[in-house]
Parts: sequence; C-alpha cells; structure tokens
Amino acid sequence: MDIHKKFKQSFALFACFISVSAFSQSGDNFKVALDAGHGAKDYGAIKNNFVEKNISLAVALKVGKLLDKQPKVDVVYTRNTDVFIELVERANIANHAKADLFVSIHCNSNDNSEASGTETYVMGLTKLKSNLQVAKSENEVITLESDYKLKYAGYDPKSPESLIGITLIQEENLNQSMAVASVVQDKFKTQLERKSRGVKQAPFMVLHKTAMPAVLIEMGFISNKNEGAYLNSDEGQNEIAKAIADAIMNYKKEYFGGTSIENRIDKEELKVEKPREVVVPVKPDTSKTVATKTPETKKPEVKKPEVKTETKPEADSKGVTFKVQISASGTKLDLTPSNFKGLNGVSVVSEGNLYKYMYGSSDNYDTAKQQLAEAKAKGFTTAYLIAFKNGKKITLQEALK
Repeated sequence: MDIHKKFKQSFALFACFISVSAFSQSGDNFKVALDAGHGAKDYGAIKNNFVEKNISLAVALKVGKLLDKQPKVDVVYTRNTDVFIELVERANIANHAKADLFVSIHCNSNDNSEASGTETYVMGLTKLKSNLQVAKSENEVITLESDYKLKYAGYDPKSPESLIGITLIQEENLNQSMAVASVVQDKFKTQLERKSRGVKQAPFMVLHKTAMPAVLIEMGFISNKNEGAYLNSDEGQNEIAKAIADAIMNYKKEYFGGTSIENRIDKEELKVEKPREVVVPVKPDTSKTVATKTPETKKPEVKKPEVKTETKPEADSKGVTFKVQISASGTKLDLTPSNFKGLNGVSVVSEGNLYKYMYGSSDNYDTAKQQLAEAKAKGFTTAYLIAFKNGKKITLQEALK
C-alpha cells in the first residue's frame, strides 16, 4: 500500500471515528438540519400560481413535526418562517449545530409542462447538462445577496462547473449522502407511487459548504399543473413529509442505530400555518429548466412478496463483513447475473414488503469500496455499503470502529 493510499484510509477511519465520537458526546441524539429552499424575496420557481418557497417551507415544517416525535432526534431549521437566508448561512447553521444530516427541500420546474417526477441530488461535479441546469437555478439565488461577488469570489453562479475543490471529508460523506438520497427516492416510489427520476449529482453551493452528509430533494414539478396541485395540497404535503421523515429515520437506523419512524401522527397534528399570501412579482420566468425530456411511463404492476423468502447468510460467523446494497424492490428476482447487469455473487434478504439485493462480501473495507465502485460502474449508481457482524447487521460507523 503506498503512503498516499494509507493516509487516505487512515484519514477516512479517523473521520468516521470523529463522527461517531461527536454523535456519542451529543447525548446520542441524532440531529437533522432541515432547509426549506428559498424564502422572502427569493420566491424560487413560480408556475401555475404555485410558489416554491411556500411549498418547501410547509413540507419542511411537517417533516420537522414528524421527526420531533421520534426518540433521540433533534431538528434544526435553516428557516421556519418566510425569511431570506443566504446560501452559505444555511450551511453554516447546520455546521454550527453539528448536524448529522442536512436535507434541503425544493420544487422543480421545467419549460416542458409535461415533465414530472421526483429526484434527489447529492454534491458532485458533473458534465450532464440537465443536472447543471438545476444546480444553476438553485445557485443563482446568491445574486440576491448584497456582497455576493466578494463572499463567493471566484464562483460564477451561471457556470456551476466553477464550483470545485471538494475536500477529502466531503468525498467520505458522499457514500452516506447517496445512501440517504437512495432511500428518499425509494420511499417516493414505493410508498407514494410517485415517478422517480433517480439520484443525481450536481454542484450545489448549499451542499458544497456543509460538513456532513447532505441531500437536496426536488419533490416534483410545479410547472406540471397536476403535480403542482398535489405539491400545493395539504394531502400531498403530508404524504411527502411522511416519506421524507421515513427515509431520514431509516438512514438513522442504518448508520446510527435505533429504530425506524415511530408514533403515528394524524393529519391534524401535521397542520402548519400557511404562509401569508404573496403577491407574485412581475419578473422573468424563474422556472428551472431541464434539457432532457423524460417520457411518461406506465407504472409496472408490483407483486407483493411472500411473507418470507430464503435468504443467504449475511456474514461469516466471525468478524465484520461489508456488502454493497445495490437495490431494493417489491419484486423477487432470480439471482442470475443477467438480472443484475452482469454482476456475479448477488444475494437477497427480505425485510417487510421489500427484497434487498446485495453484491459482494468482504471483511476488508478497501475491497468493499472496490466492489462498490464495480457495482456503480455496472449502472447501480445509488449503491452503498452496509455491514454485518457475526451475521447481524450493524452500522457502518460501528464496523469502521
């Protein structure tokens, strides 16, 4: 092993240790920073009389109400009223609070009024035009800040590619960010039967500045009248908030232990005060443009799995084993390479109504990361690492300790 590689591995383990230590010192409370996109003079996208800043705030407050009911969970808001918060300050709020997870909530928009579906972003550099356009739209809010040229010296909001210099710690957070994003999209798809546009990477300023795993959720298109009406409704916001809260609690269970979401909350408890009616300013269309059209597809009929299915052992009887979770589905598939884009050695377990498919098995973290890279190269871009000890699933932090 060369010195550079050894340093990176040692630094990664040290970063994980620090993360776990900080979590323990905070009284074992899992802290979530909820970021309602836009606010006040920054309206976000405006289409069909739907205003992004109002919808994102309503959903963020509902997610917060759900999380507040969970044991050992603290919620921090970047804003809980209709105020303007600078992008860098949103990240600073999360960093100063030492949050374990940052979740930014937004609505999408497109010149194509037929575009629909949800997508969740993590920080990353990309040349994909559609992703860059979404990042450009979200990042341009910095031009509303009085001293943005001084504060963001060297960064051009019209060219998201200029956002460079991801640190080693942010690279180490990427796998966890991908894990959160994957669960969010899975909840939208399986729980709400919403169309999923997938997990994507793009250079968002607000994600770049955070010091913890972070995701940016585009809940749907307000440029689509039907989807916009759903996003603007109490029922739609309640459902979306529940799906996001479920995903956050699943992530907490996976990486920090504990249980999935508890304590059912009725619709009355999820009511939030509606933002005051805003006068939509006459201004150029602020819609977020996406270069590619996504054709509508008919939802496949999903068969419910049997109560139990045969499972392969999750680990050897000794020590820690890492595996790569490549997908979760309500459909049971034969474990043949042709069903998994040519990957050999895929195993499956059933949890509730889901089949979870995993690739590879190693007691070495570096080997497991190579297997993760192999799975992503095959097209499983939302794959992430999981760990087992003596046949029992444990958090990745525990495994690395």
